[in-house]
Amino acid sequence: MAVRDDQAREKGLLRFLTCGSVDDGKSTLIGHLLFDCNEVSEDTLARLHSQSEAGGRAGASLDYSLLVDGLMAEREQGITIDVAYRYFSTQKRKFIVADTPGHEQYTRNMATGASNSDLAILLVDARKGLQIQTKRHSKIVSLMGIRHLVLAVNKMDLVDYDQTVFDTIVHDYAEFAQKLGACAVQAIPLSALNGDNLSTRSAAMDWFDGPTLREHLEGVDLTPANTGGAFRLPVQLVNRPDDSFRGYCGTLSAGSVRVGDAVRIGPTGEMSSIDSILTPDGQVNKASAGEAVTVTLADERDISRGNVIAAADDPPPVSDQFAAHVIWMHQKPLLPGRQLQLRLGAQSVNAAVTKLKYVINYEDNSHNAGKVLGFNETGYCNLALDHPVVFDTFENNRDMGSFILVDKLSNETVGAGMIAFGLRRADNVHWQAMDVDKNARAALKGQKPCILWFTGLSGSGKSTIANLLEKRLLARGGHTYLLDGDNVRHGLNRDLGFTDADRVENIRRISEVSKLMVDAGLLVMVSFISPFRSERDMARQMVEGDEFVEVFVDTPLDVCEARDVKGLYKKARAGEIKNFTGIDSPYEAPKNPEIHLQAGEKTPEELAEVVFAELEARGIV
Repeated sequence: MAVRDDQAREKGLLRFLTCGSVDDGKSTLIGHLLFDCNEVSEDTLARLHSQSEAGGRAGASLDYSLLVDGLMAEREQGITIDVAYRYFSTQKRKFIVADTPGHEQYTRNMATGASNSDLAILLVDARKGLQIQTKRHSKIVSLMGIRHLVLAVNKMDLVDYDQTVFDTIVHDYAEFAQKLGACAVQAIPLSALNGDNLSTRSAAMDWFDGPTLREHLEGVDLTPANTGGAFRLPVQLVNRPDDSFRGYCGTLSAGSVRVGDAVRIGPTGEMSSIDSILTPDGQVNKASAGEAVTVTLADERDISRGNVIAAADDPPPVSDQFAAHVIWMHQKPLLPGRQLQLRLGAQSVNAAVTKLKYVINYEDNSHNAGKVLGFNETGYCNLALDHPVVFDTFENNRDMGSFILVDKLSNETVGAGMIAFGLRRADNVHWQAMDVDKNARAALKGQKPCILWFTGLSGSGKSTIANLLEKRLLARGGHTYLLDGDNVRHGLNRDLGFTDADRVENIRRISEVSKLMVDAGLLVMVSFISPFRSERDMARQMVEGDEFVEVFVDTPLDVCEARDVKGLYKKARAGEIKNFTGIDSPYEAPKNPEIHLQAGEKTPEELAEVVFAELEARGIV
């Protein structure tokens, strides 16, 4: 038994995924592999026979897909959803396989499976050839840095094992793959149902002299991509059981480290050296990529979760701006300028796409212009963060070069990204310290600067109330400025339209201007529809907590439409104005505004007095 355990430990581990279009046979392929590798118990095999006879999809044969499909409801629908991870082994190697669904709406699941895979099996139905999902998955595999790809031309039994069909598909894919670059491709003709070229060679395809799928999986090179890179240890946990010990826990994402090596801590740049390396098996002198360790340093340093301990002579970059490929995974499009949460390892910062350079056309891998990134699309973007992060390029380090994007309101993962490089402009632009600050300017004016953000539908009375309030404040000697949505579009924002993407950029610019005015010590009133909660939250986060007062001018749509001072609602109803808030574009009302004005119940003068009284109560005036 001890010998067998030693042999098991010596086996390499290959993580791979199956992907491709719908009904290309992914679950059948994995199920048949499990069966061939004797990974199916007698009870499960008996159940497989009965289920295949009762309702399997393989006719008189065993329906191997039932060994993989997870839930009875999924089986009854004939689809696989989510990512199912399966574990099996042969005498030569251990495997973890991710079975990912082929449906377009589950592309995010495929990307999840690809994120930690070393190899991808891309299935193609021999009858159908290359599909758009085949190409989409190929691009994602390439972007995810997977180095090995198997082009598994399945269901060859349904085309009479015709070599011409196989050769045509391989030729077509080779032309497409030239533009991808990344992977080494092994093409294999097979029948997952009948087992042809799966674990044994097919007599029906004696024209193929390549390996079976199992032979290829057992023989593919498993050398980790990051073994030779510079040492990187992202800190997952600071282990401090008592005052006598402080250890930094994590998994080496690249390179190796020895006791005594000089290290640099990112992002602070502090220097130290490795004092000890601890593993689950005890203390060691050296650790390499992929190992989970706890290290101690020769000096006390202020290190926390999210910091990176790295080679002193080759530290990772630190930046708050970089270029990256982004795979968008949400039904609502990515809008440049919209604030998201970016999570890179244990690091978490606010981020926004500042520029969408192009959208990738999966059909021919060409680059198309675009203002937004739609569901399942991949784009090349510039991103700006509110704090610098420690990173590597994805090409050099998949762990420290990849990130996810999370919606700040729903906490839902909406995108995944791969960093191409840091933007040099971030290194060349530094904050210039000034002797006169916001407090000095505010003291001179005798007021507390803040943003009064008036939001509501068109015609709700925002600008009227803000204008009356400014007159009231000016009469009291206040130093103010009123930013009105229409007025700003004559100058600063004259290049913007009214699409969702343009509305986000409209508010982003005004938020930046408002922030500068607060820094100048002013009371700035912002009168914008600002229909999206996320952009109003972005504006709030740009200033200190008590410097933002959201004023919701809550006027019913029918009242706004009855006023229609500018005739905009009439045009919107007639279809002459597109993307009009309240008609064919949504308005997201504030959930907890500081001031809630029921605008249909009082006059504008009375409402302005309500706001003024609240400012007095808050000590702003």
